[in-house]
Amino acid sequence: MRQSRVHTFLSRYFTGDTLSLKFAIALFLLELVLGVGGYIWIEGYRFIEAFYMTIITISTVGYGEVKSLSPAGQLFTTILIILNIGIFGYAASAFTYFIIQGNIFKKLKRRDMDKRINLLHHHVVLAGYGRFGDEIANQLREMEVPFVIIEKEDEVIEQIKNQKDLLYIHGDATEDQVLLDAGIKRADAIITAVHDDTSNLYTVLSARQLQPGISIISRAQTAKAGDKLKLAGASHVVLPKKIGGFYMAALVHKPDAIEFFSFLTNKPNADISFEEYHYEQLPESFRDKSLNQIEFRKKTGVNVIAYRDQEGKFVVNPPADLVIAPNTSIIVIGTREQICKMLEFCPKIQKNG
Repeated sequence: MRQSRVHTFLSRYFTGDTLSLKFAIALFLLELVLGVGGYIWIEGYRFIEAFYMTIITISTVGYGEVKSLSPAGQLFTTILIILNIGIFGYAASAFTYFIIQGNIFKKLKRRDMDKRINLLHHHVVLAGYGRFGDEIANQLREMEVPFVIIEKEDEVIEQIKNQKDLLYIHGDATEDQVLLDAGIKRADAIITAVHDDTSNLYTVLSARQLQPGISIISRAQTAKAGDKLKLAGASHVVLPKKIGGFYMAALVHKPDAIEFFSFLTNKPNADISFEEYHYEQLPESFRDKSLNQIEFRKKTGVNVIAYRDQEGKFVVNPPADLVIAPNTSIIVIGTREQICKMLEFCPKIQKNG
């Protein structure tokens, strides 16, 4: 029992965490106050004399006494020196362990990462970094979209640390403060990719409450869970099993079409891509004009393959007389050169994210 208590004491206080260092500093300050107060009370020293005497005593530098000490003062000084040996030993042990374990560098790295996260704007918050989240992170990096990861599992955090330049927060995404630390109020979107539908649901509720206008993309295991996530405020719900099943079945009858779509979506650096532009992103000269008047293909080579109307419905291969109205968007496809030409032709257009 006694050995267990000793082990508990050592594990609690003789560790390299911040608490141990704070405790050591508190002991030193207490010793300083005790020494100054003792010399003033016992020897009648002035404050500066008592402070000086305390410092040279606990530092054991060996300077002479301010004044000759009385027997009571000598006894007090002896006790102060013995007490200081224990305090100094503990402080040295705590600080040494702190350095050896690398906590000082971990805290400096964490502080630097927090500063980088605080500088993020229009980024993506990725809640959950499992196999699904890992792929999301890879895609976001290839598309050069800034993001920060929230993960609560210790072993997963260790995997994230091995990745270069990943910004992360070790915490639970269902907690409001963790979302705020990730810059949820400055973010454009949040992706909840936790394997647990309940956790995703709470994260969606918290995110929607903290940032009403944010885009929320959530993972769901079942269609029933997906419906609840939408009710909770998710903008889009993705069912990996359903998408995977559709993809594999579609490969049976139309493999070329599916592989072409995969080529577009899985190859961000490919020579061909598609982009989405909202009405507000277009220059005023393009707004409230028909596709025929704008002449996208003639001037840039891109094709407008879809139009999303004010009700959210898609018009595939829209007619030339279709007018781009407020609260709508267009989806264009073309080579990277054509997309760049379009951006030069429309200098005010900016990519999403």
